[in-house]
Amino acid sequence: MRRAALLVALILILPAAVRAAELPVGRERLDNGFTVLVRANPAAPVVAVSVQIKMGSRWESAANAGISNYLQAAIVKGTTRHNGGEIAETITGLGGTLSANGDTDYSEIKGTALARFWRELLGLTAELALEPAFLPDQVEGEKEFLLARIQKRQDNAATHAFDTFFAKLYGSHPYGLPTLGTRESIPRIDTAAIVAWYRRFYRPERMVLAVSGEVPAAEVMAEARRLFRPMRATGEAPNDVVPPVRPPRTSRTVIAQAAQQTQIVTGDLAPRVSDRDYAPVQVLRTVLGGGLAGRLFVQLRDKQALAYTVSAFCEPTRGPGSFLVYMGAAPANGRGAEQALMKELERIRSTRISDEELRRAKAYLLGTFAMDRRTNARQAWYLAFYEIVGVGHDFPDRYRGAVEVVTANDVLRVARAYLAPLTTVVLEPPQKR
Repeated sequence: MRRAALLVALILILPAAVRAAELPVGRERLDNGFTVLVRANPAAPVVAVSVQIKMGSRWESAANAGISNYLQAAIVKGTTRHNGGEIAETITGLGGTLSANGDTDYSEIKGTALARFWRELLGLTAELALEPAFLPDQVEGEKEFLLARIQKRQDNAATHAFDTFFAKLYGSHPYGLPTLGTRESIPRIDTAAIVAWYRRFYRPERMVLAVSGEVPAAEVMAEARRLFRPMRATGEAPNDVVPPVRPPRTSRTVIAQAAQQTQIVTGDLAPRVSDRDYAPVQVLRTVLGGGLAGRLFVQLRDKQALAYTVSAFCEPTRGPGSFLVYMGAAPANGRGAEQALMKELERIRSTRISDEELRRAKAYLLGTFAMDRRTNARQAWYLAFYEIVGVGHDFPDRYRGAVEVVTANDVLRVARAYLAPLTTVVLEPPQKR
């Protein structure tokens, strides 16, 4: 009954989600290289903005890991015109939110507000992006908070296992660096380093503004031109050439850490979002970990009761991606759960899936993709992100078409290509003596 109810809910939601995704998008690249995307979406009286910058851990090193996210944490603390408290009070008055963060391929300033305040939201977002204060006491004040977040990730069994997995999989490639940074790198980053990083990356040709909401598209575009056209690059341009990932070898790392569950993470490199194999690998991911009907959930949790949770991930990235399976199990079942997981991965590498399993996986994959893009906040994020990684804001239409033509033979082919060799990390409680 529970699965049937979920399917009915999915069917009811999808038409509205698809209609919102198909609304036209206005795109303009200003003469300074700054890109603006506007989607007028009348579904709700709200507006969302996303300013994304080609700046993230992809351009970092072990010495300054986390500097992009650090910069974003500091950028919302105040501008040359308003302090952090005034900014918070203003955005609250607009009925919205405003925040910033750094990731792997991009960093973002994002905000939401009631639609009638779109001009104020856009102006405040531009002020943060173009006029940050970076006062030394504010920059330094973020340091302890970031170090506390890093420690929290280390203490949390699941996030510690994930971070270790990425470090092992990518080796010296910057994708292996944690976006928050490390306990060694963050203390070395000072205000001068933050300002230099800002001048290096906050360049108009590296930035995309996306707006989605119940807004007058032509007026929004004109206001974006007025706000961002005066922007000019300062400082040395960053080098976008990143060393290739060294092909991983089969490895298994065991971490002893106090935890309620044994954490198992295993996987391999995966295609970039722009690669031909991206859609087939997403179908493969869904076959394995697509919700309650995913093969791993059914086999390892429902039938064998070996896992509390099991899922599969393949995030879109500009460079070599990662395909991973995550499993949480009772410590007493840890070894058996890992063996059963490896057996399932070998099965999907050796045996063609059925046509029904393929159909179900495609429906679930495209349904969840549509649902994730229902809100204006997610619409704005997707518009900007696909521009940043180089596939264009219209990528979702091409992606849906690519998923629809995936065959069972394609799934078998990518399973053999991207699920071997496996990098495995097991985090388990220390053995009692």
